[in-house]
Amino acid sequence: MSMGNFKFVRIIFSDSDTSAVGFLDVSILITPMTKRTFRAEVDLVTKSNNYTGPRLNFSFLNRNTFNGAELLHLNMAGSFETQLSGQNKNLYSYSLNPQVELIFPRFLVPFRIRSNSLYIPKTSFSISYNYLKKVNYFDMSTFQFAYGFNWKEDVRKEHKLNPISISYSSIGNESDEFLDLLASNSFLKKSYEEQFIAGGNYSFTYNEQVIAKKQMQYFFQLTTEAAGNTFSLANLIIGEEISSEQPSKVMGSIYSQYAKLSLDGRAYYNFSTEKKLAMRIFAGVATPYGNSEILPYTKQFFSGGPNSIRAFHINSLGPGTVAPNLDNIGFLQLGGDVKFEMNAEYRFTIIRFLKGALFADAGNVWLLKSNPANTGNPFSFSGFTNEIAVGAGFGLRIDVSFFVLRFDLAAPLRKPWLQENQRWVIDEINLGSSAWRNDNLILSIAIGYPF
Repeated sequence: MSMGNFKFVRIIFSDSDTSAVGFLDVSILITPMTKRTFRAEVDLVTKSNNYTGPRLNFSFLNRNTFNGAELLHLNMAGSFETQLSGQNKNLYSYSLNPQVELIFPRFLVPFRIRSNSLYIPKTSFSISYNYLKKVNYFDMSTFQFAYGFNWKEDVRKEHKLNPISISYSSIGNESDEFLDLLASNSFLKKSYEEQFIAGGNYSFTYNEQVIAKKQMQYFFQLTTEAAGNTFSLANLIIGEEISSEQPSKVMGSIYSQYAKLSLDGRAYYNFSTEKKLAMRIFAGVATPYGNSEILPYTKQFFSGGPNSIRAFHINSLGPGTVAPNLDNIGFLQLGGDVKFEMNAEYRFTIIRFLKGALFADAGNVWLLKSNPANTGNPFSFSGFTNEIAVGAGFGLRIDVSFFVLRFDLAAPLRKPWLQENQRWVIDEINLGSSAWRNDNLILSIAIGYPF
């Protein structure tokens, strides 16, 4: 596995100059990349909820920090976004995000690990801080630390393990409007209370897209995560009762305890080099337990947006049959414990680097159990199919190999928050009506393919 230290690697075999028969001499010619790199990027970000703004990113990379091919990555990012039109024209937010990451080309553990893989394993340490200000709502500061490993079995199978992943968030400068909103929604209030997360995560990825000439290519990713168990075990040892009604604290903050699992399966059928059918199924579930009654806000599942159900605003769907809150789109959305999505997209070449697509998306998020707030019915296997949102549309993509700029225009076909016999809205489509277009057409602009 390349660490990103060399531009070119060339291997030359020649007859051995020894007297032994059947031996070859090997010469490895490598061209190193520049040891230090500085990059500055400026992006204009626009979202399906009409929020737009610039994003700045400055990064410094040292590819040989301790003379052993260690990568040191220093990054400073900042963004600003506001709604140029719509109901929230006076709302805006900005963020600052410095990050330090150090990657070693080996396993850094107190014991020896043997590997038969041809790929170089990696050990990473990362520390980051994120300051987010949502004007007229709150300020949030988040510290994160992660220690983990990344290794490959072969060209298709990759593992990522973070045995230590810690996140701590604090909220300040809460406005009266924000406090009133929390007071009126106990689910949202509880989501913001538990901001200390300490646990670990693991993901396994199987990817056949690296096999270029295979007609049917499969992709599969399993991700698992757990948090809070170490603290709860320590509390049990000292005889303290674990209860979400009277949760325990660490450093003055309630710690979260939950388990999370998600599966992402994809299939790509290549009719030719210019035509492809891409399909995706995503399913995820997370459950709080022990010290937690509700998942922390940052760990909930959300649906809707340019990489999800494109006919609906970002993070606006659900839970279940809850109608989108048009007054707070993009600022405070309700998430869920369960997520299910299906996507299908037919991709074709229009001319050279200009690509087209026809797509359909379906899905939603749900809670595992009901709660006092008005957050819809809990998930049930017998009824969730009747609460699925459906949308469809077409897209244009500028694909120049190393960069893809995507434009997707979509409209809802099924709205799960309507009355049961009125949820399909196909017969309401009226492209000639400006009122219908304003209420239903969603244009997503994004970088890269959705899946």
